[in-house]
Amino acid sequence: MPHILVIEDDEITAREIVLELAAHGISADRAHDGLQGLLRAQEPHYDAITLDLMLPGMDGLTLVKQLRERGIATPVLMISALGDVDERVRGLRAGGDDYLTKPFAPDEMAARIEVLLRRQRQEQPAQTRLRVADLELDMISRTARRGARELTLLPTEYRLLEFMMRYPGQVMTRAMIFESVWGLRFDPGTNLIDVHIARLRRKVDNEGEPSLIRTMRGSGYRLG
Repeated sequence: MPHILVIEDDEITAREIVLELAAHGISADRAHDGLQGLLRAQEPHYDAITLDLMLPGMDGLTLVKQLRERGIATPVLMISALGDVDERVRGLRAGGDDYLTKPFAPDEMAARIEVLLRRQRQEQPAQTRLRVADLELDMISRTARRGARELTLLPTEYRLLEFMMRYPGQVMTRAMIFESVWGLRFDPGTNLIDVHIARLRRKVDNEGEPSLIRTMRGSGYRLG
């Protein structure tokens, strides 16, 4: 399921966007202002972003410029009440991928997001292998090896390892893992992730081998 970040300070507009995306099979998280949006937009598990240009804390143009300067290429649909040509050009030149003027038809907004997602999939070369240190995942045969040793993984362990190997060196919070691997909203009361990480670590990190799966206390987990 595609995962979208909605950066919008207006409660009614944000709810309208989230509900319309859900009706099209797209999950969404929300950031309430520009500063929170900038922090969340740097998380690696978002497929696209809807960005209101008039935000408290940091305006949308500054936000998207900072994302692009930091090498973050997540597609951005800019949304604004300012619809003249100059404003649209400014938004696109700042780093936006598309521009939608308020008030908008929710179905059109969802369609524009679907176009951005489709374009992103077409531009990305298909990866068949992931490698971190001496750990390798073959996504065609769905097998994993560490050095010469083949790992016997259950389906959920495979999905968990694939997700972590796609973002080596980055801290994955429990919420990010839960939503990406299980496709569910994170429940702070569950120890499901900790149990699966422990099982996966026993298979990946044999005695005598450098540890690849690391616990970042108070934050989450990191591979590599």
